[in-house]
Amino acid sequence: MIGKLTGRIDYRAADHILIDVRGVGYIVYCSDRTLAALPGVGQVCALFTDLVVREDLMQLFGFPTLAEKEWHRLLMSVQGVGAKASLAILGTLGTDGVSRAIALGDWNAVKAAKGIGPKIAQRIVLDLKDKAPAVMAMGGTVAEAMGDAEAGGDMQVIEPVVVAAPVSTAQADALSALGNLGYGPSDAAAAVAQAAGEAPDADTPALIRAALKLLAPSG
Repeated sequence: MIGKLTGRIDYRAADHILIDVRGVGYIVYCSDRTLAALPGVGQVCALFTDLVVREDLMQLFGFPTLAEKEWHRLLMSVQGVGAKASLAILGTLGTDGVSRAIALGDWNAVKAAKGIGPKIAQRIVLDLKDKAPAVMAMGGTVAEAMGDAEAGGDMQVIEPVVVAAPVSTAQADALSALGNLGYGPSDAAAAVAQAAGEAPDADTPALIRAALKLLAPSG
């Protein structure tokens, strides 16, 4: 299994790039959002990858974070959702947006992705709502900068590729705190997602306070 690639971009197409890794070229399919954030031809990039193997084809799909890769795998586990649909959803919403939409049961947000109808959007939310907390708890961008790969410095230091706002460490910490207070994963994830949507730059204490207000019994 090819889990990560680091190399230079040889060319870019509408839905994929060719990464040269020490003389071996890998075609990697990415979402529109990921492609827009990647550097230009000749520049170094690093992507986590997922290899899909079928009888008639093998395809690599690239992601800037492990959280986005995990959402791709979960989305594809839903009946009727293939790789193209998954990339469309991630390209439209980003990792943070997917997490928030599924945690809140907002299938209309999922339906905004190209080619996703209401029935599929509803199925995605229903099938994955209980799995959202685990992915949200993965925290922020997981890609780490890497040192020189060669003594001559041919492979330069590689910075993390960040596409939109990843699920923040503050959200992951807030989820953990709410879990320690006894709140269920789904309720905690929905409250944190809503709080983060209303205040994207909130730190951990602020998210916890806002989520607790949302979780408090009405009246």
